[in-house]
Amino acid sequence: MQIAPREIVTPFRPIPLDVPEGMAPNEFFNSTENLNDLENNNGLLRNPENLLLYRKALGHTNLFDTSIIYNTSKCILNPLGRPVRRTQVPREVKHVWNRMNQIIIEFMVETFPDPEQNLILAGEASLDATWPLTAPGVPSIRMLHNHFMAFDMEQLRNADLADRDNPNLTDGGQHSLFQKHMRDVYRDFFDGLDLNILRLAEERSSRIDLTGYPQGLPSWEIQGGVERLKDVCFWREYDLILQGFIDFYRTFFTQVSTRNAPLPKDAYFPDRIEKKLLFNNEFLATAKKVRDHCITDAKYANAIRWQPAFKQLIYRNDEGKLIVTISQNSIGNAITELLGVVVKRVPDAGAYEQAEPALIEKLLEVRRRLVRADLGEGIETPYWKAE
Repeated sequence: MQIAPREIVTPFRPIPLDVPEGMAPNEFFNSTENLNDLENNNGLLRNPENLLLYRKALGHTNLFDTSIIYNTSKCILNPLGRPVRRTQVPREVKHVWNRMNQIIIEFMVETFPDPEQNLILAGEASLDATWPLTAPGVPSIRMLHNHFMAFDMEQLRNADLADRDNPNLTDGGQHSLFQKHMRDVYRDFFDGLDLNILRLAEERSSRIDLTGYPQGLPSWEIQGGVERLKDVCFWREYDLILQGFIDFYRTFFTQVSTRNAPLPKDAYFPDRIEKKLLFNNEFLATAKKVRDHCITDAKYANAIRWQPAFKQLIYRNDEGKLIVTISQNSIGNAITELLGVVVKRVPDAGAYEQAEPALIEKLLEVRRRLVRADLGEGIETPYWKAE
């Protein structure tokens, strides 16, 4: 069987949504009015920390697909001022959020135990709040949210091959910057992080054999598997990976923007930046190459994500081990494509409704477990009761 990214078709039930005249759809999707609709029609659970578990109405998969959003739409009316990554979340909120993540991932591993039958993943795709709302790639809901999905491997095996030039798969050109031009520098910078639960995985073991993805990214095995997600130390290490990525990204694009720029403000690992990046000829030569390109190519310069934008993922490899990886975000912001899965959504209410009962049954079981762990209360919608 050919190793290549796959494109699957996922039916959805069209949403009757009237966007006010004069507004772009993604501008309306970020409004408090739309978030009210999401909560009232698709909400599963809410808690005092403003974390909302909801069904993905326009999902990636109808086997299992849900998200947690940090719903700050009523307490932060400015969409550009809302938290968009884990490092911006208050400690007490992140504590609850991590526990919710742990319970949902544990449920996925329990419900879909065989990696030959199901691909499972949980992850955060984040954008920086400096991006304009109407820019390509800005998500439909501009707030921090995690995705939890399970895919049928047989469907993936039978799916059409995806176009390798799909911008989401190519990462808008930034993947090549990090992995081809600075591969050794990038990995060396991560190697110095203080990790005990996360162990650097070989590239071969981190790839999904069917798709060949992820490609060239540093990945870490969660030693001890799903049980270690109950250990707060794991989530601290998960944050270290993100902090290291942010430092690397900000340092590189600061050098692209301004030759011989000082350390980025509020760096997490200033000593490593100084020793491993700002005195590395390969790193600085690549920054010069990008800077020179920006000066002569306005379209290229406009496409650069100057602030940290990333996808951080926990997924199960072919051997059944849980793997953590992180990548700079792509233009399309579709987190599944990091594993070589392209989703083509098609309106088909009949096909969706065939899958809906089994999907909702799983979502309500997840909700019961979260309520039992004192992580929120159920929400009543036209499709399910509050309990």
